[in-house]
Amino acid sequence: SCEMSAAGVNGAPESGIVHTRYRQYQVVGRLKPSAEKGTRKANIFKMNIFAPNEVVAKSRFWYYMSMLNRVKKANGEILQINEVYEKRPSTVSTYGIWMRYDSRTGHHNMYREYRDTSVNGAVSKMYLDVAARHRSRFSNVQIVRTATVPTDKMRKTWNKEYLGKSVAFPLPHRVMRPATKAFKKNFVARRPRTDFTN
Repeated sequence: SCEMSAAGVNGAPESGIVHTRYRQYQVVGRLKPSAEKGTRKANIFKMNIFAPNEVVAKSRFWYYMSMLNRVKKANGEILQINEVYEKRPSTVSTYGIWMRYDSRTGHHNMYREYRDTSVNGAVSKMYLDVAARHRSRFSNVQIVRTATVPTDKMRKTWNKEYLGKSVAFPLPHRVMRPATKAFKKNFVARRPRTDFTN
């Protein structure tokens, strides 16, 4: 293919872009009704879980069910699993994430804020951030709650820099590339202009 893909040249990711790796799933499950064990009426539990795919989402669901409700996969059943999509995926919002992670020394609670167009992107940034700063892996991180944070409730200073009507991101050096290989030329009459500061 002569067109460049979004992944960059030779399959390498573009600099500064965090691709959404995790998706949000809504998993509904319960303890299997059994007349022998006296569990004809079992409570139904619903959880929102972030995972790369449905298989991992089901696995995390049973992990939390065994920890919180003492129901394991052998004695339970999943009633429904759905992927949750963003309502406005083209609008930038600030997302707050309440989470806990296990380090080498103990358990830690944490609150973090990220700006993104979706909560999936914010969670993907959070997993990368926690892995880089605290060496914590996906299996050691537990997301307690996520929410959209209004402007006046933002806590982190690095996100407040993007607020205001006069925020601008200049692009002073731009190299114009042909859309396809058909428009590429080895020789042109004029020197290309790359400086757009004026």
